[in-house]
Amino acid sequence: MVKSVLGVNHQGLRDWVIQRASAILMAVYSIGFALYLISHSGLSFAEWHSLFSKEWMKVITVLFLLSLMWHAWIGIWTIFTDYIKSFVIRSILNFFVLLMLFACFFWGILILWSV
Repeated sequence: MVKSVLGVNHQGLRDWVIQRASAILMAVYSIGFALYLISHSGLSFAEWHSLFSKEWMKVITVLFLLSLMWHAWIGIWTIFTDYIKSFVIRSILNFFVLLMLFACFFWGILILWSV
């Protein structure tokens, strides 16, 4: 039986569904963004600014960041649980990974909403 780490209960099916849904959302965003870049070659700063100053693009990008955060957290938690048997070391690593993920998420939001 796997113990809960940092008070976060992980259930297999729920984690699997979240990770697959987040992967689909990230793939759709990435494909759409790649198509935009291909169709608008040689983007200037003004065009980048115009794209990311639209509210709908900000919302979609925040959803991408949330999906990326959840996807990474579930994957790292699973790897740490499978391969790091010491509860103390695993808890410390999980804490630092969560701290890094939250920091990157909020940093991304700060950058995105300052445009």
